[in-house]
Amino acid sequence: MATETTTFEIRKTQHSRIAEVDFSNLVFGRSFSDHMLVSIYKDGQWGQNQIIPYGNLSLSPATAALHYGQTIFEGMKAYKSPDGEVLLFRPFDNWKRFNLSAQRMCMPAVPEEIFVGGLQELLRLDSDWVPEGAGQSLYIRPYMFAADEYIGVKASDTYYFVIFTCPVGNYYSKPVKVKVEKEYIRAAEGGVGAAKCGGNYGGSLYPARLAQQQGYDQLIWTDAKEHLYVEESGTMNVMFVIDGRLITPAVSSSILDGVTRKSIIAVGEYWNIPVEQRRVSVDEVIEAAKEGRLDAAFGAGTAAVVSPFSHIAYEDVDYALPELTENSFPVRVKDFLEKLRTGRSEDIFGWNLKV
Repeated sequence: MATETTTFEIRKTQHSRIAEVDFSNLVFGRSFSDHMLVSIYKDGQWGQNQIIPYGNLSLSPATAALHYGQTIFEGMKAYKSPDGEVLLFRPFDNWKRFNLSAQRMCMPAVPEEIFVGGLQELLRLDSDWVPEGAGQSLYIRPYMFAADEYIGVKASDTYYFVIFTCPVGNYYSKPVKVKVEKEYIRAAEGGVGAAKCGGNYGGSLYPARLAQQQGYDQLIWTDAKEHLYVEESGTMNVMFVIDGRLITPAVSSSILDGVTRKSIIAVGEYWNIPVEQRRVSVDEVIEAAKEGRLDAAFGAGTAAVVSPFSHIAYEDVDYALPELTENSFPVRVKDFLEKLRTGRSEDIFGWNLKV
């Protein structure tokens, strides 16, 4: 599959930094590829489309996004197949979700030919940056921010759309310990929880730090009204395997419609595993854990992919989950997606886009 692309001015770097990167020891989000895409929205249209060497942006101290939080982003990945092809995983889903976030944050939609088409141009230029090691990928960060030089609470008239990439390894190296959060909230119904806007993540840092000081890696967020129902886990959607059923909270205005989440659901249904998308109470999960019916719990997201939980803490009690085996659902589905996305198995869903 291919998509149309708009015309980009391409200015190649004179000094590649790829030799400075230790691809055998990639730290997530620390090494950045040679080039980035920049497009500017001004006077009601997108223009000044460039692919240029990765570098700093020059911004006014009065840049609107820095004051009023009008900024959104996506997380995507590209992989390299055994024959050297660069494969993008479900980029059109990310493009559509990006524009839903833009709509919620009163920002202009980014055309497909800039988001997907421009991304393909960028990846062709930086294809050598796509790593090939086990568990490695090229993380892709498209984002947009308000760029008006104006201090006043209003939607901006000017925006920057940028894509940069970075080679990464695993986000988590081992199963994580999570704590059910019952005081702080991530999002509320009618808010911006379903949008990937910066404020959602900034507001999560303090309660996450408190949990980390108590020895936990992440939180399980609960609903804002009663703290009775599971919503998300840290930066991920959360999923449970109870009595052989794959159960996950239904998407709402306070829960992100995760691309990895959708992929796992599709694989589960393909394997004829009962899948339930509904409200999931904390009590249901804890009772299943007490009774040995909670086979697995895990987070699902682009960065972490499938991140199994080792413990769930609730009301000062740590509930240990069963140790994973090669037949555990999180292990099987992670391996299935890994092979599909890297071209080592048939793309039966048609999710990959060859660059």
